Amino acid sequence: MLFVAPSPSFRAASSAVVLALLLAACAPAPSLRQPAGQPAVASSAPPDVMPAPPGTETVRISPVPPPAPEEVRVVSPGGDVNGYAQRPEARVLATQIAGETGLDPDWTWRAISQARYRETVARLMMPPPAGTPKNWAAYRSRFVEPIRIRAGVAFWRQHEAALQRAQSLYGVPAEVIAGVLGVETIYGRQTGQFRVLDVLTTLSLDFPKGRSDRSAYFRSELSEFLKLCQEQGLQPEAVLGSYAGAIGWPQFMPGSIRRHAVDFDGDGRIDLQRSPVDAIGSVANYLARHGWQSGWASHFEVRAPENREALDKLLAPDIVPSFSPQEMQSLGATLPQAAQSHPGSLALVLLQNGAAAPTLIAGTQNFYAITRYNQSSYYALAVIQLGEAVQREVLRPGK
Repeated sequence: MLFVAPSPSFRAASSAVVLALLLAACAPAPSLRQPAGQPAVASSAPPDVMPAPPGTETVRISPVPPPAPEEVRVVSPGGDVNGYAQRPEARVLATQIAGETGLDPDWTWRAISQARYRETVARLMMPPPAGTPKNWAAYRSRFVEPIRIRAGVAFWRQHEAALQRAQSLYGVPAEVIAGVLGVETIYGRQTGQFRVLDVLTTLSLDFPKGRSDRSAYFRSELSEFLKLCQEQGLQPEAVLGSYAGAIGWPQFMPGSIRRHAVDFDGDGRIDLQRSPVDAIGSVANYLARHGWQSGWASHFEVRAPENREALDKLLAPDIVPSFSPQEMQSLGATLPQAAQSHPGSLALVLLQNGAAAPTLIAGTQNFYAITRYNQSSYYALAVIQLGEAVQREVLRPGK
């Protein structure tokens, strides 16, 4: 599965403060339903992106942009200038991976021994400083913006046939697929400049202190990465990706590539680094396998209940759809007619806006499916809104 960031939690603000802000706003969140006329069909990377390749527009998203590979200092903790080659625990890890996967032990050790500790990777994995306020409006402005929209329109026009084919086969709307690829890498412009081997070994053996330890997850992904390299004939030291080890246009972690990526262009191989068509099919397949329901909206507008206890109850499950529309209304929430007839469960999702009133939506199973790609309601709504903005431009008369 993809590397996921910790879910933004409504629990950071007291229910009393949230309720006061909501009542002050006196307006429901904007509706982002599937556009009218859309055909009904059957069904680890963080949103920060890397510097763009030469010759493309650069949009700096990450607050600390990573260095290019040639800037890497080959120094591991303890001053070993040869990276992990002299680290006993690295050899133990290689032996374990070879034993668990059936990979050749000598090949596995040769690969891991070439890995280099990346201090920048460890630093970028740290959470934001305590007390940093979440702000949906600021987050949205990083992704639903002119450069991504223009790039998305060009991408859509070039690959419209593949987008429509993926929509028909997997039931995932073209605009959602486009939204994912735009948020992740600006349609292939920013796929990462870290050696994935360095990233995954660093996070396996030197996961940074000061946050929940996920070294076991990254050891599993290192194992998946080495198996992927063997299967696809890749040189482990040559594959580049994000500071979390995500690869290619859709920023799939190695395990997700092996489980969910598809050869959508029919050339006999899966290549998420060079084939945008494979990326389109793989994103659609991933979302379909994680519960996307064909023909359903992703979310609806909603007005929160005025009763604090009812609001607390609705917010408790966070992004997990847990209430029928009727249950949500019985607790005092106000839903539009389309939401009242929705056949599935809903979640009351709260996105903070700093000191301003929060944004609330009623998320469906499809909204939740997008959060399986990156466990963040902010990410999911950015994907949806970017995809819709691109689709509007594509369909605009005279364009």
